Formats: sequence, C-alpha cells, structure tokens
Amino acid sequence: MEIERKYLINRLPDRLEDYPHSEIEQGYLNRQPVLRIRRRDDEYIFTYKGSGLMVRREEEFPLDEASYLHLREKIDGQLIRKTRYRIPLDPYTIELDVFHGALAPLILAEVEFPTVEDANAFVPPDWFGADVTMDGRYHNSYLSRLVSK
Repeated sequence: MEIERKYLINRLPDRLEDYPHSEIEQGYLNRQPVLRIRRRDDEYIFTYKGSGLMVRREEEFPLDEASYLHLREKIDGQLIRKTRYRIPLDPYTIELDVFHGALAPLILAEVEFPTVEDANAFVPPDWFGADVTMDGRYHNSYLSRLVSK
C-alpha cells in the first residue's frame, strides 16, 4: 500500500544539486488501473497502481531494457522525463521531481508515510506550496496526457 502526499513547490531548497538524484522517464500503458513503465537511471520497472489519491495499492516488477523499450513504443500520451531528488526530512524522504520537456517548469514534491495518521499529521517545510494530494490533475498518469508524443 502506498500512502503519499503531494505538493507544489514555492521555491527550491538550497544546494539542491548536493542531494542524491536520478534521471527518470516513464510512460503509461493504462490509466484505470494504472500500468506504468519507468526507467530510473539504468533500472527498468513495471508498476501497477490501484485507484485512490492519498492511499492506493502499488506493486512493482523488474523489467529488462529490451522489454522496457518494447513497451515504451506502446504508451498512451507523452513520455514523462524528470529529475528526482531525494531530500531527507527525518524520519521521511522528500522526493522532489523537476519535470523536463513539455511539463517544465512543473516541480512537485511527494512524501510517503507508513500510516494515514502520519500522513495527516505531516507539517511540510516552508518551501512547499499547495497540497495537491487530492487533485488528480497532478498524478503523473494525468500529466502524461497533456501533450501528445
């Protein structure tokens, strides 16, 4: 089960380049349920996500590069490209996504939680903007439809 809150960003944190980061590209084969393929650096992943906004089922399965490239040709909508920074915020990790291409200059932060109670009690840092957790327009599966391939 994935329990996650999502935020727009008012300003980037200082020294962003000092945090670990990955280059990600991902595409969607289906949206109900969500079937996603992702390349994160040199790792390839197939993901199933159930319905929901803050809480939903998520399962990941490894892919090899050839399978990823084959499925990438079948995505619906655009391939999303972004840099993901992992920023510690004890006891959590902020995943800060800086989108590239047609979705730039969008920047979103996601924080995952062990429980719904923890998610509801979370107080974001001052550089976070609006909480868009319950706004489906900020799901990557929706964003991938905004501009065609």
